[in-house]
Amino acid sequence: MKPAYSVEVIFKAVGDTRPYPDHGLVTAKDWSNVPPRVVQLGELITTKSTLDLRGLLADDSTFFGDLFPHCVEWEGQLYLEDGLHRALRAALQQRPVLHARVLVLS
Repeated sequence: MKPAYSVEVIFKAVGDTRPYPDHGLVTAKDWSNVPPRVVQLGELITTKSTLDLRGLLADDSTFFGDLFPHCVEWEGQLYLEDGLHRALRAALQQRPVLHARVLVLS
């Protein structure tokens, strides 16, 4: 994972991996038991460094799958596991927060 930025940007940091242990949640149905909450975009560390722009710019990009992005809270950090396109859409609309399902791992 790259270090956190020294100036204000969209995310706290951009990563390429999931540094936390496997949690076993795979499908949207698995995640549906995790309640959504408000998260600050500036607190998120991504687990993907690339995004397919077709997904971001598509009119139905938030239609399929879970309505909420999926995050994992682990060792005091908040990782964006799924829903990077939704987080970027929120940033492009100048919204500093979004609702996401947050799984807390200990």
